[in-house]
Amino acid sequence: MPTQVNQGLATLSDQLILVTVLLYLVAMIGFALELAFGRARTAAAAVATRRELVGARAGGGGGDVGGGDVGVDEASADAAGDTAGGGSRTEPEPAAWAVRAGGVAVVLTWIAWAGHLVGILARGLAADRWPWGNMYEFVVALCFAAVTTFLVVLMRRPIRFLGAFVTVTAALGLGFAVLFLHVQAGPVMPALHSYWIAIHVSAAIAASGLFTLAGVCAILYLIRHDGRPSVLPARADLERIAHSAIVIAFPIWTFAVIAGALWADRAWGRYWGWDPKEVWSFITWIVYAAYLHARATAGWRGRAAIIVSLVAFACLLFNLIGVNVFLSGLHSYADVPR
Repeated sequence: MPTQVNQGLATLSDQLILVTVLLYLVAMIGFALELAFGRARTAAAAVATRRELVGARAGGGGGDVGGGDVGVDEASADAAGDTAGGGSRTEPEPAAWAVRAGGVAVVLTWIAWAGHLVGILARGLAADRWPWGNMYEFVVALCFAAVTTFLVVLMRRPIRFLGAFVTVTAALGLGFAVLFLHVQAGPVMPALHSYWIAIHVSAAIAASGLFTLAGVCAILYLIRHDGRPSVLPARADLERIAHSAIVIAFPIWTFAVIAGALWADRAWGRYWGWDPKEVWSFITWIVYAAYLHARATAGWRGRAAIIVSLVAFACLLFNLIGVNVFLSGLHSYADVPR
């Protein structure tokens, strides 16, 4: 007997997701204002510090530093100082109004997060099932996981500079889901009527949210140029955040792959069948494992490691979206509108 859909809750869910998109966009503007006007330019501050150290060492006779080292420091300081503009040692104080805009953006993000959560719950209650049974619901949940990851980490580390990028990513993802993937709330195919959907898919969503945060940091790493004035943190800080997120996400993704194999055995009588979704989940696992292995054993740092992490992130996105849209297999139950 087909499940009776509560149209009131389904409509409420759709409306809340639209409101969430708008709130994320407004929050993004607040974060962007703080990023542009409310943060000291880190490279210029580093240049000023280097110049002071060089001057102090040179004035003290250079007892601890060889002349060649001082010359290198002075050259790099002068080059970066010229880029900063006029060789100025100091930057103006951050605008107080911009800092307040960032604080308001955090509050708006929490409000949007709450609306996002209620929208997901209302969708599940409307159809009396777990609310990630098709591509629309999965993308909505993925965006929620990415924002949740950002807010949780924000409570422990000063990563407010990522707010503009995370909120715009969530807004674009939700907008894409609403415009191109939306389907009416309803029952799902029999294979998805299992407690494994709460285990396997929830783990995949949680890991994907962490991987998304790492991907945003990796992209910013490539944009950021050390030695130039920038409102972004140093590349080393961006790489550290990306690495920490991947370290946490990788075992969760591993668990999701194993749980998927156990679910496949219950649903189809085999643990592994080289279905496109299974193959790309494994490829994603392999590339992230290669990133962690290279960083731990070969000491890869910087651009090389970041590029490997971005290749892994591209595999993840294709696995989550591309496989469902372009390939067919036993996992072709995304209900993508044609």
